[in-house]
Amino acid sequence: MKFHPLISFLLLVLLPLYKFVHVVADLNSDKQALLGFAAAVPHVRKLNWNATTPVCTSWVGITCNADGTSVIAIRLPGVGLYGTIPANTIGKLDALRVLSLRSNDINGSLPSDIPSLPSLQFLFLQHNNLSSVLFPTAVSLSLKVVDFSYNSISGTVPNLNLPRLKVLNFSYNNLSGSIPSSLKRFPSAFIGNPFLCGSPLEPCSTVSSPPSPSPSSFPSPPIASQSQHATSKNKLGTGTIVAIIVGGLAFVFLPLSIIFICCLKKKDSGSGGMLKSKISGVGKNEKPNDFGSGVQEAEKNKLFFFEGCSYNFDLEDLLKASAEVLGKGGYGTTYKAALEEGTQVVVKRLKEVAVGKKEFEQQMELVERAGRHPNVVPLRAYYYSKDEKLLVYNYMPAGSLFALLHGNRNSGRTPLDWESRMKIALGTARGIANIHTEVGGKCTHGNIKSSNVLLTDELEPCVSDVGLAPLMSAPVTMSRTVGYRAPEVIETRKITQKSDVYSFGVLLLEMLTAKAPLQQSGHDDVVDLPRWVRSVVREEWTAEVFDVELLRYQTFQEEMVQMLQIGLTCVAKAPDMRPTMDETVRMIEDIRQSESKNRTSSEAESNIQTP
Repeated sequence: MKFHPLISFLLLVLLPLYKFVHVVADLNSDKQALLGFAAAVPHVRKLNWNATTPVCTSWVGITCNADGTSVIAIRLPGVGLYGTIPANTIGKLDALRVLSLRSNDINGSLPSDIPSLPSLQFLFLQHNNLSSVLFPTAVSLSLKVVDFSYNSISGTVPNLNLPRLKVLNFSYNNLSGSIPSSLKRFPSAFIGNPFLCGSPLEPCSTVSSPPSPSPSSFPSPPIASQSQHATSKNKLGTGTIVAIIVGGLAFVFLPLSIIFICCLKKKDSGSGGMLKSKISGVGKNEKPNDFGSGVQEAEKNKLFFFEGCSYNFDLEDLLKASAEVLGKGGYGTTYKAALEEGTQVVVKRLKEVAVGKKEFEQQMELVERAGRHPNVVPLRAYYYSKDEKLLVYNYMPAGSLFALLHGNRNSGRTPLDWESRMKIALGTARGIANIHTEVGGKCTHGNIKSSNVLLTDELEPCVSDVGLAPLMSAPVTMSRTVGYRAPEVIETRKITQKSDVYSFGVLLLEMLTAKAPLQQSGHDDVVDLPRWVRSVVREEWTAEVFDVELLRYQTFQEEMVQMLQIGLTCVAKAPDMRPTMDETVRMIEDIRQSESKNRTSSEAESNIQTP
C-alpha cells in the first residue's frame, strides 16, 4: 500500500506537532495543579513557584521525568506547610512517584485522590498533624513506602493489600481497633498507638477501649473478682511499705539528681555529643563534636532557608547525614555533610557567638546579600538556638587556595600557573570589594586568609566566612591567623576595611611566593611575610621572591613584579597609605588588560610570514 504524498507530508509535520502539544498540555496540567496546591496550603518558607518560570528546572522541590513532560516527585520537607491539602491538586499529578511533605504542620484529612495515584511509590507524611487518611478502594498498587508516623490519625487501620509495599509506618498516632492480617508483616509499624491491638501488638482482649471523646469523662477502672480483691488486700501491707520507702527515697534524691545533672550540663555546655552517624576525626585519636548536639527537640525543623535556595531538606536530615570535618578555625568547626539523596553541603558550627537572636538574624540577612556576588560563598540556610548556631553553605569540591599553594608538591602535582593565580587574585579582590559595599560601605570581613578562599572546579575563587566577625567574642577571633592581621588590629583589636586590605595584601604575597604568612628566620625568630618580602626586594633579590613554580613563566615577569608592588602597597604599615579594595581591583584589572594586549601583540608578530 502506498501513501499519498500529501498524507506522508502531513504525517511528518503534524505527528511531531501533536506530540509536542500533548507534552505541553501534560506539563501545563501539572503546573496548574501545583499552583492550586500552593495557593490553598499556606507555607512559611516562600516557594519560587509561579506561572512564568519553568517547572522542571527552577521550582523548589520539583523533579520531572527525563524528557520534561511530567512531574514525578515533590519533596517539600520542613518548609512550614500548614492547613489542609485540598482534593484535585496533588491528586491530579498522574505521573507522580514520590511525595514527601514530612516535618510540616499539615492537618485535617489526606484526600483520597493522593494514595490512589497509579504511579505513586513513596509517600512520606510523617511529623505532621493529620487527623485522618481517606484511603480509597483502589489504592495505588505501586506503593513501596508509606510513612504516616507522628501524626494525630484516629480511627481503625485500613486493610491495605499492597504486594509491593516494603516499608509501612503508622506509629505514634491515635489508631484503635485490631490490625488487619494483611499488615501483620510490619511488626514495628504500629507502636505508640495505645488503643490498637492484635498481632504483632498485644491481643485485643487485653487492650482497653479508647476513652470517650467527652473531656469530662474518664475510663472506668476494671472490675476485679472477689477472690482477686482478697488476694490483693492480703499483699497490700508489704506493697504499701515498699512504695512508701521508694517514694521517700525518690523525694530526697530527685532534687539532688536534678542539681547534679544541671551542673554537668553547665560543665559540658557547647561540647555536645558525638555525631549520630560516622564522622572523620581531625587527629588520630580525636573525634569531633556533633554539629547538632545543641539542637532542641522542639526546634528540630526551624532551619531557615533563604529565598531562591534549591536545597530541599530539613534539620533532621542534616543531623542524620554522614559527615567529616573539613577544618577547625577561630569561628568554629566546619563539616562536609552528605545527605541521603546525594546532596553535599558544608555546615559551619559556630562557637563563642556573642549576640542575641535578633542581631544574629539581621547579620545573616547581610551575609546572604553579600553572598549573591559570584566571588563570595553564598549562605543557603542557618539554624539558631540558645545552645547551637549552624550555617549551611554550598560544598566546593576543589578545596581552598591554601591547599593549592601549600599542599604536597610531588611529581604528579599540576603546578598553579601564572594565569590561574591572576584569575584567583582578581576574583578574590572583587569578592572582598563587594563585601565592603554592603550596608552603605560599612561592612568588613575581618578574617581574610588563604584557607577562606574556596575554589570552583574552574578555579573561580569564592570568599568564605563573610560577616562572622561581628558575631564573635573579640578575644576568640584576634588570637587566630596573626600573620594576616594588620599592625593596628593586633594593637586595638578593631577590624576595618583598611585592615581587610592589609590581609588581602598578605594573601597576594602568599600567592606570589608560596610562603606562609609567618616565616621562621635563621635565629629562631618569627618574621611576617611582608617584612621578609621587603628585605629580599631591598637587597635586589627580586627573582628569589617568587614561587619556583612561577620562574618558568619568563614572559610574565613584568606582571609578577607589578603584582608584587600591589601586594606591598596593600601591606603598608599606615592604614591611610593603603588603597581601597575597589582601587586594588582596578590595579589588578589594568595589569591583566596590559597582559592581554602584550599577548595579542606577541601572537600577531609570531604569525607574520617571512617573505
